[in-house]
Amino acid sequence: MLCVVGAVAASVGLLQPVSAEAATRKPAKAAKVAKKPVAKSVASSAKTTAKRRVVLVDPEPVRASFGQLYGLHKVQDPLDLKSSVALVLDQDTNEVLLAKNSQAVLPIASITKLMTGLVVAEANLPADEVITITQDDVDTEKHSGSRLAVGTQLTRGEMMHLALMSSENRAAHALGRTYPGGLAAFVAAMNLKAHQLGMLDTRYVEPTGLSSSNQSSAHDLAELVKEASKHELLRQLSTSPEHQVEVGSRLLQFRNSNGLVRSGSWDIGLQKTGYITEAGRCLVMQAQLAGRKVIMVLLDSAGKYSRIGDAERIRKWITTEVPGKLSVSSSVSSAVTPSVKSAP
Repeated sequence: MLCVVGAVAASVGLLQPVSAEAATRKPAKAAKVAKKPVAKSVASSAKTTAKRRVVLVDPEPVRASFGQLYGLHKVQDPLDLKSSVALVLDQDTNEVLLAKNSQAVLPIASITKLMTGLVVAEANLPADEVITITQDDVDTEKHSGSRLAVGTQLTRGEMMHLALMSSENRAAHALGRTYPGGLAAFVAAMNLKAHQLGMLDTRYVEPTGLSSSNQSSAHDLAELVKEASKHELLRQLSTSPEHQVEVGSRLLQFRNSNGLVRSGSWDIGLQKTGYITEAGRCLVMQAQLAGRKVIMVLLDSAGKYSRIGDAERIRKWITTEVPGKLSVSSSVSSAVTPSVKSAP
């Protein structure tokens, strides 16, 4: 088993940008009043004053993910993964093929929507019931945009499709808001389901993943993928390459947020992507690799396409190894994986 773990710093401070100093300017030459018209002198003075009022503003500091703050990216692995947390296991045998910081508890972004879909699916609510997007569904956490304007009406089934396939935040929030008992009851149901699955390091506070307080570990998310993959509806909706919905007089085309689904070169049974700054780029999948049903969890990947690159590296490693020899030893395999549960 590839188990890449290690002691990490409790927190890594961010480097603050140094303020730019004002450039030294030469004093303006004295104006020869006798030879210059008054109007021209006033105009020249105004221009000089305007130039001197230019202020150099410090750039915005670069924000780090929780994994970066905790130093998890310092942990090396033989596959040179860009994700600071990784877990790959055989779904049928539970054999762990790869583990890297797999017990670390971090924000999970829109991976949250997989639990949202699971709770809705198991509630057996009418899929054809029309749900209206309201102001309550507008993101006030990250102020993200949406193509579903307030007043948009779609069926619950369509909301589920957009939430799982293209990670539509307003659709996911509307699913939770219209659950029997309202949003609070829905979040309680999410946490109850997590507890029933043994996801003891997992906590949900809302159904979209926009809050960094939605947190979990790779081991817990593997359990979620196992359970969600039992539902044909969740498998179908999450792996749909694209979907078109009618909004008023317009047809809106949505695409899958996972480029691997759209590529057609993978046999993916279930998937979900996620991203907020605090979580980095995240990806969970169930896929057929080398004759196995493999569950793959990648969290806190740095770079827009790095989680896709990590998935490709893992696939190449698994499919090119001799069957029965999928584990790689590590010199730090005896170290304890950090458990990170509190926000920095």
